[in-house]
Amino acid sequence: MDTDYDVIVAGLGAMGSAALCHLANAGMRVLGLDRFHPPHSLGSSHGRTRIIREAYFENPLYVPLVQRAYELWGDLERQTGRQLFLKTGGLMIGRPDSALVAGARRSAEQHHLPHELLSSTELKDRFPALNPEPEMVAVWEPRAGVLFPELAIQAHLEMAAKQGAHLRFEEPLLNWQPQVSGLTVLTGNGRFTTKKLVLTAGAWLNELLPDLRLPLSIERQVLFWFEPDSNPEDFKQCPIHLWQYGPHSFFYGFPDLGDGVKVALHHQGETVDPATVRREVNPEEEAGIRNLLRRFLPSAEGRLNSAAVCLYTNTPDEHFILDYHPIHHAVVIASPCSGHGFKFSCAIGEIIAAMIEEVQPRFDLSLFNISRFCNS
Repeated sequence: MDTDYDVIVAGLGAMGSAALCHLANAGMRVLGLDRFHPPHSLGSSHGRTRIIREAYFENPLYVPLVQRAYELWGDLERQTGRQLFLKTGGLMIGRPDSALVAGARRSAEQHHLPHELLSSTELKDRFPALNPEPEMVAVWEPRAGVLFPELAIQAHLEMAAKQGAHLRFEEPLLNWQPQVSGLTVLTGNGRFTTKKLVLTAGAWLNELLPDLRLPLSIERQVLFWFEPDSNPEDFKQCPIHLWQYGPHSFFYGFPDLGDGVKVALHHQGETVDPATVRREVNPEEEAGIRNLLRRFLPSAEGRLNSAAVCLYTNTPDEHFILDYHPIHHAVVIASPCSGHGFKFSCAIGEIIAAMIEEVQPRFDLSLFNISRFCNS
């Protein structure tokens, strides 16, 4: 068994699978570890669909990063012959002064992105599946759409393996220790040495960084798929849509791609331990999302086809961590994405590879510095 590597990547979800692919493509001797068998439904990178959007309301700094992600998703599609992205257009819906609408407009204007501002009436006329309140408006962006996360992770892992990466599933990283030259990594099945280590373990990250005491919280999120009870064609033609319906209240939805209308709250979930999180969805949770459907997507409130639970790993400011370990420069930390990271994963994988090679990334990553949480 090979035990010596240039880089080991721990956690092979969205970020880890992309990093492994870019590292292997750069000719490095790499090992990928995961406590499960990705793609799987126990972390943060599942649920059949994920949103990609360009007019990023969270901060304009994300826009160049997501633009690079669009390019790399296209490259991965061509390399694998798989459809990983479906363009639908996207809507950010809320009051004009809401964080969602105002933030999306700011990003669109700062980066000169194609977009339109729609009134509530214009929105209902154009997309009859949606029922905004009279005081709501929407930012329409044409490039938004849907990514298929399980297929994307599988594509990254297959490409990494073709480039010589070693994959070890059902084998979590248990411990790592710096040595005079490189690091020692311990798993349940062996001991490995490596020059560099990438930690992309998501909800399990704090277990691997106990000394840093990062202020991360794991949030349980429920995804629902409903069968429309009328006008099903309206939902097949529907774009992705995000709604802000209160000061700190968001939900989002997808077109019906054959398995029902997917909707979910964005944040507002309970804080959990990933080892003991409740995977069942109770009637009260279904009733809560049905209240939102009756209010904003009334034709979608038919039979519940299915539901699933996923995990957000949140930082206090809801921005990522993408940085070197504050003490051990041979360790790159790239994981907590606060529920909005999947779309960037191919670009972040490329950035991780650049960081490992000590190449200055071409993006402003100041939002993601670990120093904002620990000053070691």
